[in-house]
Order: sequence, then structure tokens, then C-alpha cells
Amino acid sequence: MRKLIIAACAATLLAAPLAAQAQDGNRGSAAERARNAVAEDIEKNWVRPTAEEREVVTSHTMQAHGKTLRYKATAGTLTVRTDAGQPTSSVFYVAYTLDGQPLGTRPITYMFNGGPGSPTMWLHMGAFGPTRVATDDPVVERPGPLRLTSNDMTLLDKTDLVFIDMVGAGYSRPLGDAPTSAYWGVDGDADMFARFILRYTTKYNRWNSPKFVLGESYGTLRAGALAYQLENRGMSLNGVILLSSIMNYGVRQPGYPQNFVSLLPTYAATAWYHNAINRDGVSLEDHVQRAREFAAGPYQTALNKGHTISDQEKAQIAQQMSTLIGIDANFINAANLRVELSPFRKELLRDRRQTVGRLDSRYLGIDASQVTGAPEEDPASSAITGAYYGMFQDYIANTLNYRTDLEYRQSARGLPGFDWNWSHRPPVGGPQTTPNTAIDLATVMRRNPHLKVLALNGYYDAATPFFGTEYDLNQMMLEPHLRKNVEFTYYEGGHMMYTSREPLEQLYRDLAKYYDETSNGGVR
Repeated sequence: MRKLIIAACAATLLAAPLAAQAQDGNRGSAAERARNAVAEDIEKNWVRPTAEEREVVTSHTMQAHGKTLRYKATAGTLTVRTDAGQPTSSVFYVAYTLDGQPLGTRPITYMFNGGPGSPTMWLHMGAFGPTRVATDDPVVERPGPLRLTSNDMTLLDKTDLVFIDMVGAGYSRPLGDAPTSAYWGVDGDADMFARFILRYTTKYNRWNSPKFVLGESYGTLRAGALAYQLENRGMSLNGVILLSSIMNYGVRQPGYPQNFVSLLPTYAATAWYHNAINRDGVSLEDHVQRAREFAAGPYQTALNKGHTISDQEKAQIAQQMSTLIGIDANFINAANLRVELSPFRKELLRDRRQTVGRLDSRYLGIDASQVTGAPEEDPASSAITGAYYGMFQDYIANTLNYRTDLEYRQSARGLPGFDWNWSHRPPVGGPQTTPNTAIDLATVMRRNPHLKVLALNGYYDAATPFFGTEYDLNQMMLEPHLRKNVEFTYYEGGHMMYTSREPLEQLYRDLAKYYDETSNGGVR
């Protein structure tokens, strides 16, 4: 009996740790189950793009250019694939197509903004789409309720419109494990746009349509590379439209004087606008032309001399500059005749305690301190960003009925891995460490002598100055019979000249004429 009691006690003692272990095991299983449940919940609610193409089509009617326009709006995504057919990105677009038009003869224009990193919200909602954010004077726009209006200056009467967001911006996203280096660089980005355009053209049967690309800002650099990539893949364009151009980054490197030369006529236009010079009886165009002649002549000669310039010549040039750009000659002299953009924006109206904008130098800003050397921000950007972003979000969801849980990104900049690859391999010459795609565009124009290039320029654009555009395109070294295929137009506006009503109206007139002359294969 005593042995049975001892055995029972021993069993009890042994069972206690085993029970405790079982309880610990149960607690461990419960914790594991909780972690799995959280992981499943995250997976189920993870907002990410799909390789399946999506489209939402709505019908609309508007009045523009003295007629009724009935059109379809398509908001959706196309899947960009490798040559092997692997999906790499889901690219968001909004397309507007006029009803009752034969697809074979109806022009189509592929549009994109720049950055690099920007979605195509600005061209879409400010310039050429059927609906426009109602801005005009260069002032800060009020917060909500915001104003959205029918755009009676839309290009839809002349061409169907396709607005494309680059990968990482807007609703465009990479798919799977595709490396960001595949599209976050000059050549990879142009390749992505080429693949999108080829896909759209095939899917919607637009191969026989007159085809155009229109880029703004960095989008003009993209347009040059894109035109060449499309030509190499069997798509010849009717036209390339460059709005606020920067096709050559090489001349902006430190130590090169060309960018100071390019900026001087824009400085002069800005000084004229703000009455910072004596402008009695002098028109903007006349003042700008004087600045052009000085910049390309005495000023460039002086800068090319570097530190070997004499004190007397340096003082003379500084004084001449002062009468043109409204900055004190002593300041110019102290800067060795090389007035950088930020100091100019701060210095021009320092006595009024105001700064001027970069994207549009008509806009005025106020800094906390008057004595710093550079403005705190660009008032031309901050004045309108909230209005555009807010109205685009409302328009896409409530007018075009496109709804998604994805965030519409204002920019791809700041995303993990966003380190733009600026190298470029042009069609002629060796690889470039800083790109110049005017070389690509010139190559296309020699192959396709019917291609017409239109450069649209704002006098008050200090980000991509018009004199720089003239320089870049004049260096394409085209034969005389091709030079007539390049045309320049100018507007009393900034980088986005369409934010003001009068330049927008002129912009439409110039583009309407261009489409009429170019859509028939270039026969005038």
C-alpha cells in the first residue's frame, strides 16, 4: 500500500510540469494563431495594383469653340510588359475620344508631365482636357470650395487625348518584383512610355491615326528619347510638341556659362513685368529681344573669358546687365557676372520685401527674413498645387467614376529607391552622363522629314527658360529643308502658361493651327 501511495505521488509530481508545458504550448499556439491572423488580415487588405487591365468609360457633352462636343472619357490602366510578355507595371491613364469620328484619320495625342516624378495632372486639369481648374491671375488660389469649370479651350475638337502617369506617380505602379531601376531613369522611363503607347495604339486600333506626343518640362526630354524609341519600333510620329522645354541637361553643369546666357532674357522679362527697370515705351517683346542680342553677344563673350576678363570690361558688362535685368551693377559684379537663379529671385524685389517665383516669375512670395540669399519656396508652385490636387481627386472619383484604394501620388520623388538614373545612350555618339535628347529628336527628323516640332515657351518661365530652348533646338544641326519643321511660340506666362486665361487662348489658337497643318502628313 505504501508503495502504491508513493507511486501515485510521483505520478502527480511528474504530471504537474507536463501540464505546465502543455499550457505553455497552448499559449504559444494562441500567439502564433494571432500572428497568423494579423498577417492574413494585412494580406487581405493590402492595396496593390493588379496586372489585369481595367477601364471605366463615361459619356459626356460640352460646348467649346462654337460647337457641341460629345465624347467618351476612359479612365483605366494598361499593363506594360517585357519583350517576353512578363508584366512589369500597371500604368494609369485618362483618354478622351470624340464621338462619331473615324479612327483611321482622327489625330491622337499622348501627353505627359515631367519632374521626373510627376503625374500628368497639370496638363490634364489645366490645359487641354475638357475640364479645367479655374485659375487666371498669378495669385494664391483659395482653399475649398474649389472651382472646376468646363474648358472651352480644350484640344478635343482637334485631337483625341491620352494623359499618362509615369510609374510611381498618380495611380501608376510597378508590378511584382520588377526593379525600380527598370523605369526610374532616362532610358528606362522612355522605354516604359514607348511600350505603353504601342500597347494603347494596338488595343484601341489607332495605328492609322495621325499620332503626336506632347511633353511638358522634363517631359520634353522624355519626348525626344521617346520619339526615337517609337521610330525604331515602327511608329512614325506626325508631331512632337515641347511645352516649357529642357532637353539638354549638360549645359547646366557647374563651370559652363551657357545656363547664365539662357537665363538672362528671362531675367529681363521678369524685371519688365515687375517694373524693376525703366520700361517707358518699351514692349515686352522689344525688351526681351534686346536681352537676347546682349546675351548671345557681349555677355557670352565676357563669360567665355572667365577670370581673364579685364576689370573695365567686367564693370561695363555689369552695368549693361543692370539696365536689362533690374539688379544693381555692384551685385552683378560681385557675382562675377554669373547671377544664379535663386539669388536673382531674392534680390530683384528685395527693397519691396518680396521674392519672385521660379516656375512663373510673375508670382510673388514673402520670406521670414529679408537678408537671406535664396527664397524659402517657389510661390508659383505653392499657389496652385492644392487647387489642382484637390479638384483632380474629386473629378476622377465623382465625374469619371474611377475609384480605387490606391493613393494618387503627387510625385514619385521621395519613394524608396527613387534615385533617377541620368545616363543616356543617344542614337549617335557615346553614352551621356547628363542627357541631351535633342540629339535623339534630330535623328528622328532626319529619318522622318515630315515630323513637325512645335516648342511652346513662357516668357516668365525661369525653370526652363525660353532662350535655353532656342539654344538646344538650334544645336540639332538640321539641314536647311528640315529647319522649317521646327517652330517656336511665346506666351506672357510661366512654365505652365495655361494657368492664365489669355495665354491659354493663344495656346489653343497656335496648337489648332499646328494640328490643321500637321495631321495630314505634314502637307501645308
